[in-house]
Amino acid sequence: MSDDLAIFPDWSPYQELDVAARAYLRDPDVALAAVEPLLVGATVLGFTLERFVNEFNAVWQEAAICDGHRLLLWHGEDLPEEEGPPGSMTSAVRVIPLSAVTEVGYRRRLFREPSGAIRREGVDVYVLLSSLDEAGAIAEAGEPTPIRHDSLRFGKTVTDGGAGQMDRLEQFAHLLGQLTGRGAF
Repeated sequence: MSDDLAIFPDWSPYQELDVAARAYLRDPDVALAAVEPLLVGATVLGFTLERFVNEFNAVWQEAAICDGHRLLLWHGEDLPEEEGPPGSMTSAVRVIPLSAVTEVGYRRRLFREPSGAIRREGVDVYVLLSSLDEAGAIAEAGEPTPIRHDSLRFGKTVTDGGAGQMDRLEQFAHLLGQLTGRGAF
């Protein structure tokens, strides 16, 4: 992969999931076919989209969607040559009840201009879940086993998404934060 940044269309102006996905994701039909059956009768309250090209020139795509009761995650990723013929990819869906969200946090990276004005450089969001992380290491005899809760992370920067996508990611964090801990949804 070259040192040039991959430039993708901006999805942030679009409030409808299908329109935003078609504007931004490489495989919107795959993503929408995976999540639409889960959204029948539900209203999408918010979403965020991610896409990047990794060091192997493979595309990684994600949609995180909140309907007020659940967090739906779609993930699509190109497979390496040793795992399938050229053009092979995975498409996976995960549905998380919002009752499993125990904490939502976000951090803004800010830069102070020489004039004193503050400029936002990036937004990082984490969602902590009640489920345990599968990657827990096996402890040595007599050592306590480390237990970590599963978490989801999302990020946007000035160069990866721009101001509009940073705004949308903050809105998504606010939505999840407003719904977390409210008991019955």
